[in-house]
Parts: sequence; structure tokens; C-alpha cells
Amino acid sequence: MRVVITGGTGFIGRKLSRALVAKGYQVIALTRSTRVSDISGVRNVVWDGESSSGWEEFIDGATAVVNLAGENIASGRWSTAKKNRILHSRLAAGHAVTEGVTKAKNRPKVVVQASAIGFYGPRGAEPVTEETQSGDSFLAEVSKKWEASTAGIESYGIRRVIVRTSMVLGCGGALSKMIGPFKLGLGSYLGHGHQGVSWIHIDDEVWAIIYLIENKTCSGVYNLSSTHPVTSNKFTDTLGEVLGKRVFLRVPSVLLKLILGQMAEEVLLTGQFVLPERLITAGFNFEHLDLKEALTHFVD
Repeated sequence: MRVVITGGTGFIGRKLSRALVAKGYQVIALTRSTRVSDISGVRNVVWDGESSSGWEEFIDGATAVVNLAGENIASGRWSTAKKNRILHSRLAAGHAVTEGVTKAKNRPKVVVQASAIGFYGPRGAEPVTEETQSGDSFLAEVSKKWEASTAGIESYGIRRVIVRTSMVLGCGGALSKMIGPFKLGLGSYLGHGHQGVSWIHIDDEVWAIIYLIENKTCSGVYNLSSTHPVTSNKFTDTLGEVLGKRVFLRVPSVLLKLILGQMAEEVLLTGQFVLPERLITAGFNFEHLDLKEALTHFVD
């Protein structure tokens, strides 16, 4: 049982690798970094992020490929160059996976293609399910192209799963960036605060991916998000409560847009109330559905 993970040394990839090894899988973590993995049972393989060169032998006969690779969307203002990197990194990884899968003599049984709830664009207060149409924002366009980058493998009869992930709570990612200011008493409400925040505990993210790998009847799009999305105000209040810090500050939308531009508009000031309908229907059971309980796992 072998699973190849692009972006295998990233925030989600590392946690997924550990869980797969614990279940008896051999894990090949494709990475553009030369650092050696400290996860027992995981083999790091350096790749260029552009092609299947150098890792064809691992994809041949693999149980699954999980494509997580992509430039971080929330690491600063979106310049034209940054937006190009965000899109190119995802399309290049998807095309590399498609190339590797189609060349393999013994093709993988399933490919799990990462995506994001940004696919839906800003949605106000309406509930969002897998049946909701895509938006027309930058992130929506990136997500559509990202998902399409591996669509060609389906013509070979390979099962493909698309996971549209919400904000993942864990030791790393967006939450780690928030905790520092909150501990200093600088936690802030963002804009009007009524925008939706859809979230998922890192453990549920990982076990949902494994569930979708192992259940042969699962294919197509799945929202990876808790069944209890909240407003941005509620998320801020809850994080402050868990950290024992009251929140007094509110950053106006105009200031966030001035500092971070389009990234603020699409990531911080608008959102969605996403529901994982297909995942629930498929029989997956979440372990962490209460936001306060989930947050307590990651604060000192």
C-alpha cells in the first residue's frame, strides 16, 4: 500500500503522512525542499513541481496519489507576480500528476485533488454545499483551474476525488499566525464581522482524506469543512475566550484593503458558510464539531 503526496512536507501533508504510516501505508512525500523528513516511515523525494521526472517509479503501482501542492495564498499582498505563482504552482503540479499517472504501467486506484472553498466565491449568508455554483473571484477561478488540472485522468477509468478544504485548524497554517497577536491583546474583529468562517480540525481533514481514499464508492467533489461554520465575529470571540483575552479592536475593511489589497477582500473580508453534505452522506463522522473544543487543542 503506497500513497504519493505532492506537497507532502507541508502543513496538511505532514499530518496526513503520519496518519497513513500509522495505518501501514508506505508514504512518498514529494517536496521541492531538500530537507530530510523527520517522520519515520516517510520517504522524501525531491521534485521540480513541474513534471513527473524523478518519481515515476513511485507512482507506478501506487494505491493513491494526493495532490496538495500549491503556493500559499495568505502570505502577503497579491502582486501580479504572486497571483501568477499561486495559479502556476497549482496547474504545474496537476499537470505533473496527470503526466505521471498516464505514463504508469500500473496506474493508481485513486487521485485525490486538493481544492478550496474559495471555489464558491463570496456567498454572504447563504448555506453552501457541493451543489453550489462557482464564483467569479480570483480564488474561484484559481480553484476551477486547479480542479481541472487533473481531470484528464478520469478518461483512464481512475477514480478522482476533489476536496474543497476550508480553513484548517492546527499547529501551523492560518491559526498559528492569529494566536500571537491575540496573546498580546491585539486580537481584532475584521471588517463588519458577519462574513462566514468555515473551518475544520486538522485531524478531521486528514481522516476525511483517508476515508475518501479507502472508500471506493467515493468520487467527485467533497467539502472538507465542519458542519458548524460561524461568523468572523464569532470566531474571533471564541479564539479570544480560549486564550483568555477579551477582544476590543476592530480593523476597518478600508484599512485591511489598503494594506493587503485584493487578498484582504477575498480571504479576510468575505467568506462562505460551507456545509459538508456529501461527506456526511458518505458516512464520515467528524470528531471535532464544536469550535471552542477544536481551538483548545492548539493553544498553550
